[in-house]
Amino acid sequence: MLSGSKLKQLRQSMGMSVEDLARAMVPPNLTPDKQQAQMKKLRATVKNWEQNLMRPLPKAEDVASLSRALDTEQQELSVWSATHRYAPMAPRKVRLVTDLIRGRSVQDALDVLKFANKRAAVMVDKVLRSAIANADEQEADIEELYVCEARVDEGGVRQGTRRWRPKDRGRAVPFTRLASHIRISVDLE
Repeated sequence: MLSGSKLKQLRQSMGMSVEDLARAMVPPNLTPDKQQAQMKKLRATVKNWEQNLMRPLPKAEDVASLSRALDTEQQELSVWSATHRYAPMAPRKVRLVTDLIRGRSVQDALDVLKFANKRAAVMVDKVLRSAIANADEQEADIEELYVCEARVDEGGVRQGTRRWRPKDRGRAVPFTRLASHIRISVDLE
């Protein structure tokens, strides 16, 4: 997936403006009026990508044209991520584990998760291994990967977990079980 911060940093280091980058991405075989319309659309798209909005979602051809325009490899613009949506555990418990691996090298993070005495470590380990596999599929050097983002968001109340607990004097108190969204991204050092 395209990294907006890397794109902005590379563009600024090359001394290019968003206008120049959009002009370099426009295909040359279009008529001048279509080139203008395409350039206007690409300018807004590049601005969105640099702010990590990812609207529209960048395709492989877009990343290839960006790397050609910036004269870099596609891996220098990419970040590989994996998610586990609606993981059956409270976000507070999973955040304890993700805080342990954030910013570490991939091998170090796998070792920490292997010996972490938390139930959430198994789920986070699976998501991290999936992100590593995504990077390996794009032929990234696995030895140089590190965890650049480890985020846990609330997934709401898990379906079918609304229960009632009996209390004193015939009362009943509701309790629910929470879910979480685990997102881990890896990047080249």
